[in-house]
Amino acid sequence: MDLTDRKKRILRAIIENYIESAEPVGSKTIAESSGLDVSSATVRNEMADLEAMGYLEQPHTSSGRIPSPKGYRLYVNELMDDYRLSVQETQRINQALRMKMQELDRVIDQAGRIVSQLTQYPAFALSSGMERVTIKRFDLLMVERSAFIIVVMTDTNVVRNRLVRLPTDLSEPQLQLLNTLLNTTFTGLTLEEITPELMRVAQHAAGDSYGLISLVVSFAIEVLEELEHRKVHTAGIAHLLEHPEYRSLEKAQTLMSYLSEDNDPSRFPVPKDNPMSILIGPENVADALKDTSVVVASYDIGEGMRGVIGVVGPTRMDYAKITARLSYLAQGLSKLFGQSELPPVEENHDGKK
Repeated sequence: MDLTDRKKRILRAIIENYIESAEPVGSKTIAESSGLDVSSATVRNEMADLEAMGYLEQPHTSSGRIPSPKGYRLYVNELMDDYRLSVQETQRINQALRMKMQELDRVIDQAGRIVSQLTQYPAFALSSGMERVTIKRFDLLMVERSAFIIVVMTDTNVVRNRLVRLPTDLSEPQLQLLNTLLNTTFTGLTLEEITPELMRVAQHAAGDSYGLISLVVSFAIEVLEELEHRKVHTAGIAHLLEHPEYRSLEKAQTLMSYLSEDNDPSRFPVPKDNPMSILIGPENVADALKDTSVVVASYDIGEGMRGVIGVVGPTRMDYAKITARLSYLAQGLSKLFGQSELPPVEENHDGKK
């Protein structure tokens, strides 16, 4: 049965009242505050219908109603208004995005902290790297007799380079021979395959030549690790205790433990097709999240990588504000990474980092 306009307005008023108060909502409150110009008896009848349809629930200890996951889903899909960020909120996010942070992990960690501070909910942030990357080509460029540049290109056309200085001289023919060996032996290999191949080559190569091979391949491994990198950061887990739903430490403990687990990115949802994803209550796969809502936004890091940032909290969270803040921050992060340039050539003295 389709909801009438009045039922939708009453459901919306109940949800927004409950988001604000964290207390079951009665018909009198809605009749006085919703602007519907109907009696509390009419509201009470409509609330009973909404409960029968699965949009509301009635706690045993109260005559008021609270939204069900189904009610929140309708609210998110159809009823909530877009939230307009305040000037202070946009300035705070923009200021954070302009920070001169060079390392990806630091940016992602800072983004999670910003979201947690803005929303007062636990937040998580992670980078989602490519699942399979290989080295497409090696180029070794002579600079002088004791120095050369390693250039590595992946099959995703990512290029990295490093300047290497050696304690002894190296001739151009030696460098070209090394270049040929690398391109015939170590291209087309994944991160898992390249190390065993290096160990195999070690059994046949002479000491000096193996040292050079190992030096170049070690740099290639660093590049592959960077592109396949996926690490999760959590922030603000203690914010859970500020919400009525989790004031009981016993109830909060399971969720807090889940959020605090060792670095396992797979326990957090990652949007696949949509830039924003909202999972309400039982829509979450993990048992620890069954009574929570998870709101997740994704953004482009570049070079085939994506970032994910989200919050975890009670189903009573203010979805309009949360989605607006996450969306704005995600868009800003995409722009931040899109404007980044390739790092300059790194100098490596005597084959050491």
